[in-house]
Amino acid sequence: MPDFLRATIDVLLGIGLLFGGGELFVQGSVALAVIFGIPQLVIGLTVVSLGTSAPELFVSLSSVLEGADTLAVSNAVGSNIFNVMVVLGASALVLPLKVESRLVRRDVPLLIAISAAVWGMASTGQVTWQSGVALLLALVINTIWEIRTAREEPDGSEGAEPEIEANAGRGGWTMAVVRLIAGIVILTIGSRVLVSGATSAATILGVSEAVIGLTIVSAGTSMPELITSLVAALRGRTDLAIGNVVGSCLLNLMLVLGGGALAAAGRGLEVSPELIQDDLPIMLMTSLACLPIFWTRGCITRLEGGLLLGLYVLYVIDNVLPRTTLSSWSDEFRLVMLCLVLPVVMVVIITQAIFYWKRTKGRPDHIPG
Repeated sequence: MPDFLRATIDVLLGIGLLFGGGELFVQGSVALAVIFGIPQLVIGLTVVSLGTSAPELFVSLSSVLEGADTLAVSNAVGSNIFNVMVVLGASALVLPLKVESRLVRRDVPLLIAISAAVWGMASTGQVTWQSGVALLLALVINTIWEIRTAREEPDGSEGAEPEIEANAGRGGWTMAVVRLIAGIVILTIGSRVLVSGATSAATILGVSEAVIGLTIVSAGTSMPELITSLVAALRGRTDLAIGNVVGSCLLNLMLVLGGGALAAAGRGLEVSPELIQDDLPIMLMTSLACLPIFWTRGCITRLEGGLLLGLYVLYVIDNVLPRTTLSSWSDEFRLVMLCLVLPVVMVVIITQAIFYWKRTKGRPDHIPG
């Protein structure tokens, strides 16, 4: 069997195993939580959110243990970019996404702050174990804060959490433990298969692990978030579609990167220069773009969803173009992006924000979202 075909099969098989393992992990974890009497709100804010980010976590940990630090970091960074541009964009095309004011006031500013902090941590060329501990500590504090504020504002937050089936604990704790262990085993195997296939594909194609991690691996590990948000949008649960994306982005930075840095405690999690110069700033800009988009009309419109998807296509082209026979056009492509595409996008967003502000002017009782 040709090496490239074997690598492709490994990648696809790894993604499939991660998807199945993540589902079993969520089922087992939720069932145990229900059996032990943990409130549904706490389960939604912790266990279910962790389950959708399990593929990214296991892939990054496997990458670190195999010495592929660049793949670990690019997976987390690429997943955040994919979540905002593709998951939000595709969901908004299905149905304009109504934005809860809680997201604008609290979660998106937190995502921006954590994204900026991660870029700062990585700017030295590595994310140290001390930085990993800080990110994990921030995760614990944020989770406690989420639960407390959600209980104080039940009408504005419970609707944004995944629904927990009433019979989730059926089958007893034995079946729940079996599902949990099976999910962990499958996630471990799937992550190793995916990392092996991605590393082989990068070597065969002559591209860096960062490119593979930012595109194929990050898209594959973000499939649970994409499917969850699309199904939520189809059912009219736009609050869940948005909350799923923002929550997953926060977990990718605090849990996935923090856990990866801790796993690489002896040497630090190495970050390639191209990630520091190009992709981490893009990740921060996508987080920053959420605020004006979320403010316009109190929702993410189909136009904005289309813009996000279009920008992701251009982002992938920008990553792949320098590695093709058309590499001589890469500088011209970036110049067009900088001088034409980005200004047009900014004008569209600012224009919609101004129209929205004019419509709501004079209505002091109006609260966005």
